[in-house]
Amino acid sequence: MVNAPDRKIILEDGQEYYGCSFGSDAEKILEIVFNTSMVGYQEILSDPSYTDQAVVMTYPLIGNYGMAADDYETETPTIGALIVREYNDEPSNFRAERTLGDVMREYGISGISGVDTRKLNRSIRDFGSRKALLTSADTPLSEGLSRLRDYKAPKDAVSRVSCREMREYGPKDARFHVAAIDCGMKQNIVRSLLARGCRVTVVPWNTSAEEIRTLRPDGLFISNGPGDPTDVPETIGTVRALLGTLPVFGICLGHQIISLAYGAKTYKLKFGHRGGNHPVMDLTTGKIEITSQNHSYAVEEESLLGTPLTVTHRNLLDQTVEGIRCEKDRVFSVQYHPESAPGPQDSGHLFDRFIKMMEEASDHAEKN
Repeated sequence: MVNAPDRKIILEDGQEYYGCSFGSDAEKILEIVFNTSMVGYQEILSDPSYTDQAVVMTYPLIGNYGMAADDYETETPTIGALIVREYNDEPSNFRAERTLGDVMREYGISGISGVDTRKLNRSIRDFGSRKALLTSADTPLSEGLSRLRDYKAPKDAVSRVSCREMREYGPKDARFHVAAIDCGMKQNIVRSLLARGCRVTVVPWNTSAEEIRTLRPDGLFISNGPGDPTDVPETIGTVRALLGTLPVFGICLGHQIISLAYGAKTYKLKFGHRGGNHPVMDLTTGKIEITSQNHSYAVEEESLLGTPLTVTHRNLLDQTVEGIRCEKDRVFSVQYHPESAPGPQDSGHLFDRFIKMMEEASDHAEKN
């Protein structure tokens, strides 16, 4: 028996999509985006970069392997909503501890199933990401459109998902100490650094350069996170003040922040990059990596001309900038997710490169 639609999505251009509620039934206005990953809905649900967004899954069956405690990317998921074709509330997986719907109810994450996701995703592809109202099926269209017109998207997403105080991970006697600026950092990034023998001090997004210097780190990491990178001038200022003083590595939002710190510019993509199969060429080796991605903004390539940054990686689908570096300052970053959860595991060498940069900086300091 198919349940009658009790929820709907109203897009700001007047399109309506009907479905059935699961998870939380809270009404929300969010930016609607899509993700093409075939697996990894738990990592997507718990990725802080999806704050204030409604994610439409292109893969039709979601929820079938449940939720496992070890697979979260953050302790408190902040995604706005999940929109799926078919939701499975009876997972078949020996690791499953809870259902997806239970977790979504706990954290107030709205869900709509039974939606024509092929049509909706094609609309996002053709017309771009835009505002969407998730509401009751009987909400008048005119009322929904009025609410969408009056809605102003918040610009404080990073401050809401960043840690409130410093956190320490790893042994005190680790060879290298990394200060990691948390703009909405995925836990697999911390795990990737710990696996390489680092001690990691995670600091809030608005931590000053002076505070980071007092930690005496061997390297600086800037994390992924939600929203427009120009909304965090404090983080940009901190990174700018530390450039050239220690090795720096950035991922996703961190990549954009580093570029802005050097004076480059960013812009919003039509519908972003979200999925686990984006081909990216490493221009230094000619090799192609299949990458995991989740971002709405990209670095404007022409704006790099007046900076010491060079392009190291390029997206083969749309030729956007996927990586930059400044050899003199020992700085590099990538737009995609080398920690890859979900996604392939062939980009871990970038963490190894960061370790090598810290080794080189340490050797140089000892000689001088």
